[in-house]
Amino acid sequence: MERRHHHIMTLLISSSALGKVVVLLSIFKISLIRTTTAFLATSLTRRSWAAASHHSFRTRSFGIRSMTATTSGSSVATPPVAPREEDRVVYVGAAPPGWKKELPRQSDSSKEKLIDPPIALPDPYGWMRDEKRENKKVLDHLKAENAYTQALTAHLDGLRTQLYDEMLASIQETDYTTPRPDGDYLYYTRTIEGKSYTIHCRAPKPDGELNIDWDKTPDTPILKGEQVTLDVNQLAEGKSYCSTGAVMYSPSKEKLAYSADFTGGETCLLFVKDLTTGEIVDHDEKLEISGSVRWGADDTNLFYLKMDDAHRPFQVYRRNLTNDQADEMLLEEKDELYWMGISKSLDGKYLFVETSSKETSEIHFLDLHDPAATLQCISRRRSKVLYEVEHREGRWWIQSNVGGLPNMALFSAPAVPDSQDQWTLVKGPDGTTLFGGSYERSLDYLSCFKKHIVASGREGGLPRVWFMAMDQDSVEKMEMLVFDEDAYDVGMGSNREYDTETVAVAYDSMVTPTQTLEINLSNTSERKVLKERAVPGYDRNLYACERSTVLSRDGNTEIPISIVYRKDVMEEHKASGKPVHVHLYGYGSYGACMEASFSSTRLSLLNRGIVYVIAHIRGGGEMGRQWYEEPNGAKYLCKKNTFNDFVDVGKWLVEGRKLTTPEKMSCEGRSAGGMLIGSCINQAPDLFKVAILGVPFVDVVCTMVDASIPLTVIEWEEWGNPNEEKFYQYMKEYCPMQTVRQGGKYPACLLTGGLHDPRVQYWEPSKFAATLRHVQGPSSGPVCIKMDMSAGHFSASDRYKYLKELAFDFAFMLDQLGLAK
Repeated sequence: MERRHHHIMTLLISSSALGKVVVLLSIFKISLIRTTTAFLATSLTRRSWAAASHHSFRTRSFGIRSMTATTSGSSVATPPVAPREEDRVVYVGAAPPGWKKELPRQSDSSKEKLIDPPIALPDPYGWMRDEKRENKKVLDHLKAENAYTQALTAHLDGLRTQLYDEMLASIQETDYTTPRPDGDYLYYTRTIEGKSYTIHCRAPKPDGELNIDWDKTPDTPILKGEQVTLDVNQLAEGKSYCSTGAVMYSPSKEKLAYSADFTGGETCLLFVKDLTTGEIVDHDEKLEISGSVRWGADDTNLFYLKMDDAHRPFQVYRRNLTNDQADEMLLEEKDELYWMGISKSLDGKYLFVETSSKETSEIHFLDLHDPAATLQCISRRRSKVLYEVEHREGRWWIQSNVGGLPNMALFSAPAVPDSQDQWTLVKGPDGTTLFGGSYERSLDYLSCFKKHIVASGREGGLPRVWFMAMDQDSVEKMEMLVFDEDAYDVGMGSNREYDTETVAVAYDSMVTPTQTLEINLSNTSERKVLKERAVPGYDRNLYACERSTVLSRDGNTEIPISIVYRKDVMEEHKASGKPVHVHLYGYGSYGACMEASFSSTRLSLLNRGIVYVIAHIRGGGEMGRQWYEEPNGAKYLCKKNTFNDFVDVGKWLVEGRKLTTPEKMSCEGRSAGGMLIGSCINQAPDLFKVAILGVPFVDVVCTMVDASIPLTVIEWEEWGNPNEEKFYQYMKEYCPMQTVRQGGKYPACLLTGGLHDPRVQYWEPSKFAATLRHVQGPSSGPVCIKMDMSAGHFSASDRYKYLKELAFDFAFMLDQLGLAK
């Protein structure tokens, strides 16, 4: 449900055939993460809107200034001057006159007092908001912004090409993902040099042990009998954008259901393909869905989600592929605070339909093997009680914070409806509670197998994986996976089979490329590296990483940081004491963790002498949910902790560690991380030389007052509702658009956006850039916008175009740091 996910620059490729796993094929690494509301539904946020809801008074418009100014016969790039409509306002608080009654000013469950009478908040650049993306004045302004940025950075064409070539050289373009078994087949994806998109494949499972003897050429199959089930390159032909959501094989493995987004707006179309004939056997071009799709017990039924006008998944439907009857709606969630998601138990017995807000959840189940079954509730929603469910051998396995626990505890109960009174904490063979929801150990995900349960969570600030051997309904033994490196990222890989003795685990670190490990569930010492990501030219002996902590300004909180660098750069720094260039990255929202993971594209910075630092600031989940939740995390009225932590880390790198100086330090954040950077450069504008704000959520107050904007209502339980007295002033004090310093010396800023972004609308970076130019001091760096006119929140879907965009960002940063040569 996060609006502004993601910070991780990925191409969304597919979801696994079974279970709650979404596969993200990243340029940086291949990893697997689990989602409870399936493709994009867990994260959606920002926006499409209704113009009538934006109350304002318009003044006359002013022309946009020319892109160039002539000085002494030479042409110098000058930024476009956005006209300010000084009379334009947004109303904060109770509904102003003329407000549409169907648009709430607060949630029905809120007991907070609305600001009444409402406050008129100036919004001089509000004219940039055009929900239809058709206003000529707005489009001309965006084109002028792009032209200015291109003119200002034209001298970097050579560097951009060099960076692109370096990044491309560090990727094995013709490659494949680890084949994973499901029934009679092994499933995997391929990429081919020169082709932008993934190819989904399968091959018959061999009788003996799997041995891959591949000559690394595009035309040679990875495995004998390879069948291409979906070539996304063909799907993308003639389209400027193409991203697949769910890619789901039917229970018989004879059909393939997949969803695809062709605009970047995260609205998908549904296709069903016959894998024997290759024909599309079901497709309705008028049916728009969220990306999530699940099969029933056989090839007859499909389940999918529809979205409302606010881009909120709110209805689950069953589609019968054997008749022409209208699709059947099984459940509708009318409360705008709640989003809907679907998943399927790994044993194939149940469909789960989850409706959840940021703080409360409710899950229904459907017995897929009973034709007469209807949806039944596992536990009715209870205020501020979150839970998730898996099924194993006739029991629910539940993770929940019920009782106000700081982290999720592990419970078990019979697989019956309304089971909440039967939940019991899961204990080990010695009677100790395994996951009690304490501060020390957090539980994030469960994977249930026939004889084992695998838990993923955190302990000591690091991701952890625990294997539990089951004796019927009891835990016989629990063992945590142990690795040699001090900081790393680990999680479950693609596991499609319920009855298995081994699982795939994905592992990497800041210096170790992603490995897929096959581990015996009963003996964790039995490990086999199935595949390690190939990084041509990479020598890990040249690099090192370390973990450290920084004391925050509150004097009590230790902020973890991860650092990676070339060894020779750090050795020279230690010997000479000379400062080095540092790039500081952060996110700090939604409880999302920024892991110490590998990135091949990061090598282009490291090899130019830059030390790369990730600040694991509050608002994330690195130290458990308490790192995110009130009273000491960074949500609601403690959100400023996110920004203070980041600034404190930056100052420590300069004054404490004495690693760098403000003139040598850059910073970056994307999506909600863009809000982080915007707020931090307002708090400490002279701390950084250059800042990159990717698809930044920076107009927090104006966005969060307006329920016509998709995802606003659900995020009242994330940031608070500025229409209410309790939150308005506090939010205004950290909102980047409201806190730009008059006359401040700001770093050079590059802001990126996507015209079709539904999470962070394009006008947010546009308005912030105009505000910076209007207010900042004359000694500030340039403010540039790069607006992708054909993409959404996740940047380019084309992997080559994505690398070019990343090269653009890096070139801008290197140039401003004086490292362009």
